[in-house]
Amino acid sequence: MVPHTYTLPDGRAFVVRHIRPDDKARLAAGHARLSEESVRRRFLASKPSLTRGDLRYLTEVDSVDHLAIVAVQASDPEALVAVARCIRLPERPDFAEWAIVVGDPLQGLGLGGHLARTLAEEAARVGIRGFTATLYGENQPTQALMRSITRDLHGGWAGPGVRELAGELRAAA
Repeated sequence: MVPHTYTLPDGRAFVVRHIRPDDKARLAAGHARLSEESVRRRFLASKPSLTRGDLRYLTEVDSVDHLAIVAVQASDPEALVAVARCIRLPERPDFAEWAIVVGDPLQGLGLGGHLARTLAEEAARVGIRGFTATLYGENQPTQALMRSITRDLHGGWAGPGVRELAGELRAAA
């Protein structure tokens, strides 16, 4: 399934692949292009830039306990525009913490849903049967993505405005 090309209805094509250690500069540039609101929704805080440690952690993954799928523009492979990732929970190795970020101009066009489904399929292949996510309660788009790839989604409030959700992967069913 990975790598492959995904094309939006408007004809724009993206290469979907696993993240690589050489994506550090591409990831930093993609992060810099995100709006403050997109960064806040992804990290639950302001994060103007990614540190060297962040970039190492986010790009040097093992694709078993830490999986990350990226989308780059087919016409410009240096333009990393979206990331979906999951990190296996040590206390419950059949579940993983899930997160996604899509560049602002591409939000709501289907790329995030495609990445979420692709990541869920990859996660199921390595024995992950469910995802958890911590997100702002008002973040309806990400909650909808989570519902689209999981079944029996449940959760509660983890603090002021913050929800914790969990559900079994549809791909693992």
